[in-house]
Amino acid sequence: MSALLAGLTVLIIGDSHMSTPDYLITTLHDDLMSKGAVVYSFGACGVAAGDWMVKSQSPCGGAARIKDGPVEVKTGQDAMTRPFNELIKTYKPNLVVVVNGDTMASYAAPELPKTWIWQQVSRLTKGVKNNAVGCVWVGPAWGTEGGKFNKTFARAKEMSGYLSEIVAPCTYIDSLTLSKPGEWASSDGQHFDLAGYKAWGAAIGNAISSPAVLQTIKK
Repeated sequence: MSALLAGLTVLIIGDSHMSTPDYLITTLHDDLMSKGAVVYSFGACGVAAGDWMVKSQSPCGGAARIKDGPVEVKTGQDAMTRPFNELIKTYKPNLVVVVNGDTMASYAAPELPKTWIWQQVSRLTKGVKNNAVGCVWVGPAWGTEGGKFNKTFARAKEMSGYLSEIVAPCTYIDSLTLSKPGEWASSDGQHFDLAGYKAWGAAIGNAISSPAVLQTIKK
């Protein structure tokens, strides 16, 4: 165990990548814990960023994980977001990690819905500003093209570029720089196998523990 993140309390919220055991709610959570952080993770499949400001129903399940406990899978009416302000008040994090990109990229749509994305992102970043908490925003990874979500590398790149421009005050982590297109195997174009999630989680963890990010966090 390294102590790179010792003394930090980290809150991770996200979409489907944080909603299933062995996804980032396992791999990223474990990585940050191994670096000394106290970590609280919450995922809600299919929700946009702004849905975290209020209690919102997930259409496809969710999960929660507290410190070194197990992943608790949520289904049906139990699969809800917890309002951001409530999470901040309860867990008092130094750093919030937002994993949300694929859900808002609208891969099947002819154009990226920039106005709607900006509205969703700004709702959550306003909450970040109001709570004066450090923030990192993790953008979409390459995945593979096709599958049931109609993912394309071009749209993933467009989405990542747009997010990088609008997530301030969050520091943007460009997941596209962490692997080559198609490098991590995917069953549906968007979600990875365990090896992919381990690689992505470790790469995000390294980015978070870099001096550039750590100096933006108030301990």
